[in-house]
Amino acid sequence: MLDLMRKHAGTWMIKALLGAIVVVFVFWGVGSWTSQREGIVATVNGESISLEDYRNAYNRLMEQARQSLGSNLSDEMLKALQVPKRTMEQLIDRTLLKQAAEHLEMHVTDDELAQSIRSIPAFQTGGVFDRRRYQQVLSLNRTTPEIFELNQRDSLLVGKLARLVTDTVKVSESEAESWYQWNQAAVRFDFVTVDAERYKNIAVAADEVAPYFDRMKDNYQIPAEIQVRYVHFAPEAYSGRIQVSPEEVREYYEANSDRFVIAPTVEASHILIRIPADADPAAVEAARERIQGILKQAREGQDFAQLAKQYSEDEGTKSQGGDLGAFPREAMVPPFGEVAFATPPGQISEPVRTRFGWHLIRVTKANEGRTRSVEEATDEIRNLLKSERSRSLAYDDAEAVYDAASVANDLIGAAGARGVEVRTTEFFSRNEPVKGIAQGVEFAQSAFQLAPGTVSEILDFGNGYWLMQVAESRPARIPELATIESRVRQDLIREKQREQARKDAQALLEDVKSGVAWEQAAKKLGLTPRASGFLKRNDPIGDLGSEPEMLRAAFERSGGNPLPPEPIQTSKGYSVIRFGERKPPDMAGFEPERSQIMERLLQQKKFRAWEAWMKQLRDRSQVDQKRDFNTI
Repeated sequence: MLDLMRKHAGTWMIKALLGAIVVVFVFWGVGSWTSQREGIVATVNGESISLEDYRNAYNRLMEQARQSLGSNLSDEMLKALQVPKRTMEQLIDRTLLKQAAEHLEMHVTDDELAQSIRSIPAFQTGGVFDRRRYQQVLSLNRTTPEIFELNQRDSLLVGKLARLVTDTVKVSESEAESWYQWNQAAVRFDFVTVDAERYKNIAVAADEVAPYFDRMKDNYQIPAEIQVRYVHFAPEAYSGRIQVSPEEVREYYEANSDRFVIAPTVEASHILIRIPADADPAAVEAARERIQGILKQAREGQDFAQLAKQYSEDEGTKSQGGDLGAFPREAMVPPFGEVAFATPPGQISEPVRTRFGWHLIRVTKANEGRTRSVEEATDEIRNLLKSERSRSLAYDDAEAVYDAASVANDLIGAAGARGVEVRTTEFFSRNEPVKGIAQGVEFAQSAFQLAPGTVSEILDFGNGYWLMQVAESRPARIPELATIESRVRQDLIREKQREQARKDAQALLEDVKSGVAWEQAAKKLGLTPRASGFLKRNDPIGDLGSEPEMLRAAFERSGGNPLPPEPIQTSKGYSVIRFGERKPPDMAGFEPERSQIMERLLQQKKFRAWEAWMKQLRDRSQVDQKRDFNTI
């Protein structure tokens, strides 16, 4: 059960798994269940998925990848991510989940739906639901309130379904101990690293370059490029037209009075001794005795901040002496908030237990609540109203130009008739931020969705509204070898260097296996063996940095089988390791980490339970894909 966590401990995989229960809902977007106008790409138990659904989900997945990976997102990485395939799988899963929820007669009330929509920040102005903003955002995303609310209701249904499947999952303390023992074990080993760059005199014959280029030409492909003409309606360009009267400020103030209430706060610090919410009585009492001992030291005059640094198990605050800053009552879990507000400034509370454990709270100051006056809030309100009205004016102009341009697909003519400037980009590729545009990635993503010659609908990248039209395009192409020969030659040299490093590492390994002394085998290559010291599974290996394959190989070896079957490829070349010694963890460190480990394991088990349930659902369903989703 812990195999997957063990394989990927400490890597991006674990971070992803902790939130994996909601990943399947990421693409629960607009314009899906009822949209059929662009053809069918798949059916799920007779229910259709449209090409528009696919394109919308694909674009959202691409945007998520760009936001997560930024400039590290390469063509090679995109291939590895298998975005088309993953998109289709998400859409199929989404349809299956909706059908399963309906089969179980799960329902979402109108109140639940309304509350979920009101809580979405994109539909709010100043923290309050704004119907005009709601309709505007939906319009920008090419949907209607009816379609969005249908999809939102479906999404809430599936959320209920996910809770039904996963809420019964539990984690035992023995599982947590097993995970801790595995994760905290250490191993030491000897290693010899053969750096590919040590081979300085690699020769490349003239007749080797062309065959290498033919073999690797996909690596040199220049992606498709387009040039786009666009109009940007920036809200700040309209702000000079707007005047906000004192009466309007007061009207807003009175209609939104709750926004200007400053809640009472206290300034405090704390010491935490962690204990799981479901701990047995003996463990609870032992933790309470520890916190009582710390309280006794504090009341005898020892500095509270120093005691927090020494004893507190809240890693987020202990280095600051337990300082929590100022906070309102509702910002803290009960009963922490109640006790903090009931403790006089300068005093230390009695121990208080929350779901995190036992706390001591030292209050340093109490700040009374009040309501800001209209005079205090005037500048804020005026700026907010100007900002909203500027956006409205910008949108109105964008809408007028769009209405005129979409009739004849003539952005230049429509913009010129209203005196609006049309600009043209340089050529850019799909994965390349557009020069001169702050939201260049989003701009490029949207531009590549456009059919040739058509004017886009109104787009919102967070800094106003945009209309665009593809002016010219260049297809993907392989450059002539002559134009990139020096780059190809260098790549071939690097390949030969790595191959030579592999051969020498293999020779070293075979020498050692045949009985040649470890140091002597390394000396034949002019290399010096090194010792790792004790390392855990995710530790860096000295100046080599992170080399997970070396550590994985070391943990797989033993005293009776100290050598790997093959040299281990590393970021710089190849390495050969020799197992030294394994060291079990010190279980004294388990108790402070127990609750966090149990929570992580719980999320892992929920993910696995969800995946198993989803597999059963897929296996008993009829899915018919109409297209090859690596080519769309």
